[in-house]
Parts: sequence; C-alpha cells; structure tokens
Amino acid sequence: MVKVEVKIPSLLEDLARDLSIKDKTSLDSLVRRALSQYLQSRSRRIYQISTSTALVEGVYSGSVSSSTLLEHGDFGVGTFEGLDGEMVILDGEIYQAAGSVRRRSDDFGVPFAAVTHFGENAAFEIEEVASLKDLEAACEPHRVSENLFYALRVDGVFETMHARAVHPVPRGTRLLDAAKTEMEFHFDNIEGTLVCLWSPSYSSSFSVPGYHFHFISKDRTKGGHVLDCAARQLQARIQIISEYDVHLPQTESFLTTDLSRDPASELAKTE
Repeated sequence: MVKVEVKIPSLLEDLARDLSIKDKTSLDSLVRRALSQYLQSRSRRIYQISTSTALVEGVYSGSVSSSTLLEHGDFGVGTFEGLDGEMVILDGEIYQAAGSVRRRSDDFGVPFAAVTHFGENAAFEIEEVASLKDLEAACEPHRVSENLFYALRVDGVFETMHARAVHPVPRGTRLLDAAKTEMEFHFDNIEGTLVCLWSPSYSSSFSVPGYHFHFISKDRTKGGHVLDCAARQLQARIQIISEYDVHLPQTESFLTTDLSRDPASELAKTE
C-alpha cells in the first residue's frame, strides 16, 4: 500500500470526517473509496454548465469559471459569454473559434459548455465522406445504444470544411434570432480535428440532441461549428458516456427566465 499525503480545505476535511462517522468507516477508507470512484468514472462522465433550454432562451451570462470547467474535462464544446464565438476544448486547452482561433489561457466565466476526460472505447477509420451526413452515417455503427451519450474525436485532412460561428448579441437575444446573424467560413484542404458530443433525443431539455461537431485546424488558427465537410482517410475515436453532471447557474438571468418551453425544434434549426 502506497502512502500519499495531500492538502485539502478544512471544510472538506470536516465533511469527510462527519461522513466517516456516519458510515462507521475510517477516514482512510472513505478517501480511498472516493478517489477510486472518481478515477474509474471520469472517462465516462460529462460535466455540463447550464442547459440547452437556457441557451435557447438567451441566457448567456458566465456562471462557472473556465479553470473549474477544465478540472472536469479536457475535451468538449461550448460557447462564450454573450455568444462570443464557438468553444473548442481539446487536449486540455480552450480555444475561441470564430473563423480564426485564439487560445484562452485566462480565467473567465463560461455560460454553456460540456466536457469529459477523453478516453476512447474504440477506434475506427473512415474511408471517404462527401458530406457531414456521410460522416454521421459512418459513426452510427459504432454507437452501442441510442440512449447513451458519446464523445467522438475525428482527425485528418478535410478537402472542404464549411463552418460557422455565433458572435456577440444583445443580452436576452434568443438563440434562434442570434443564429440569423452568424458568420460562415469555408476552408479547403485543411488538416485538423473534429470535437464532437452526441446526445440522445430525450436529452433536448438540457443537452443538444444528435451530433454536435466543432472543428479546429491542426495549427490552431481556424475553426468553428461544423455545417458540412468532405474528407478521406479520417481517424476516429469514440467514447461511451454513461454519467452526466449538470451544473445549474445561480445567475439572475437563469433564475428568472422562463425555461418551460421544449427547445428541441429551435435547437434543430440552429444546428
């Protein structure tokens, strides 16, 4: 047995000691169990800030810091406060994509994002795709159920890449209206990575159903939300997600906005 010493906040220590007394177990045993559960589940869990319904209704205020987001994952997608570009989280870095790309190393508030610690369950090759629909069809056989969530990473050279990006809008602007002013970009013969999360149809009230692809070039200079693409010889990796943690904001806009409407149809239009 290896001995490891760590420093934890006094409040966390108090909670751990209280729980160990309640469970009639030693503090060492409690900590080992908690660490084991975390390490074994981190590669099958998504951590999400806010909900798709809030996004549709125009709740774009940052509610969780980007540093906290990265504590929960190194791979994912999202957006920025006020819809200031598309968020790509890849290899533990956050990129702000609006055609051109900049890496965000500062600590800032995130209004909506979903991340996981990426660790593939399977890898496969995609020979040729003429469209985004072809790419989705090539990924279909590698999903084991329509009721689980998935993370997909696809690397290669894309013959064409059609992407878009939202840009800052007035506070409270609904997503469907914001999408009408989005910017679109076309890239040819560009090497890069698709970062994708797939969600079941039943999850529309909190997630974005179906495939949600963001692109970033290998040199990290170009990217956005994928509208269409064509490519040959892509390398794909897929991860099964069976745990989903949603952090609900405590901002005034989230607490006071009517979130009772079903966002499915508007999400489909904006996607």
